[in-house]
Amino acid sequence: MSLKKAGFFIILILLIDQISKLYIKTHFALGDEVEVFDWFSILFVENEGMAWGTKIPGEYGKLALTLFRLAAIVGIGYWLWDAVRNNGSKILIFSIALIFAGAFGNIIDSVFYGIIFDDSYGHVASFLPEAGGYSSLFHGKVVDMLYFPLWKGYLPEWIPIWGGEYFTFFEPVFNIADSAISVGVAMLLVFNKRAFPKEDKAE
Repeated sequence: MSLKKAGFFIILILLIDQISKLYIKTHFALGDEVEVFDWFSILFVENEGMAWGTKIPGEYGKLALTLFRLAAIVGIGYWLWDAVRNNGSKILIFSIALIFAGAFGNIIDSVFYGIIFDDSYGHVASFLPEAGGYSSLFHGKVVDMLYFPLWKGYLPEWIPIWGGEYFTFFEPVFNIADSAISVGVAMLLVFNKRAFPKEDKAE
């Protein structure tokens, strides 16, 4: 796969990711939910930190996380370029392109959303508000909206520790960028041998 084709996929994923986030941010207040099916809802939440809502403590935790993401995207970009240059497998290049696009999509939120939107608490956010954004450069929150509560109910009493408690599967809320990263990583794991073919050694 050429770098041009990989770039096309990256741009396509970024457009879908950012258009969905911009729509949610300008049409939903924080916590608003629209049920599409019993097992799928559009639920607007914002993620201030890493995966699963984990945060880096301290005044500069968010800044450190964003700077780390920026450094990581440079490394992923080099990995993609190197894979294309060395005629890597299509699965490898496509997987890296997915991971790059997903990481880049969430970086856009972290870097810019704090200055181009006001907050979404109890009202729909405004794009480029006159009073300024809800935060500063590099301190934006990542917009999530895809919620798949595939099963909800009380766990059987015989289950250790959690027995009898109310449980939701799958509870995390994510976005298109997260999906791209997850699919890219999954492809590398499942199709590892095809992604990293070993050259036959000459006898």
